Amino acid sequence: MKILLAVDDSKSSEAVVQALIAQTQPQGTAVRLLHVIELLPIAYSGGEWSYSVDWQKVMQEQRKQAEEFVQQVATKLRAAGFSVEASVEEGHPKSAIVESAAKWPADLILLGSHGRKGIDRFLLGSVSEAVARHARCSVQIVRSKTS
Repeated sequence: MKILLAVDDSKSSEAVVQALIAQTQPQGTAVRLLHVIELLPIAYSGGEWSYSVDWQKVMQEQRKQAEEFVQQVATKLRAAGFSVEASVEEGHPKSAIVESAAKWPADLILLGSHGRKGIDRFLLGSVSEAVARHARCSVQIVRSKTS
């Protein structure tokens, strides 16, 4: 079985990792661990793109932190006996997860839910809901006990 495990360094991601370890036999299971760095907004004004901060530096720091996090999770999964390939991508999480799963191709996408409601859900959207709607394979959404 090929499982795409989408993580984002949140409590829901820890729940996803624990669910994978508890529910899946490592033998015969390949895990692609994916963290997506969301693209940062920039402003367009007067015919020029402007940055109010050094976005390149911000993105480099985010990538460094994401790679460290992904390696920590990969180490935990390897210790549990899983074959793991880890990656960090930049883009929109909803589409990056679905596209990565299709290209691999994954049998299952496993991801967490932040449990957002109301205006937060309206403004930020639901990555897990969008992935479940658009993925070509099965999707398991795991909630943390605090969601």
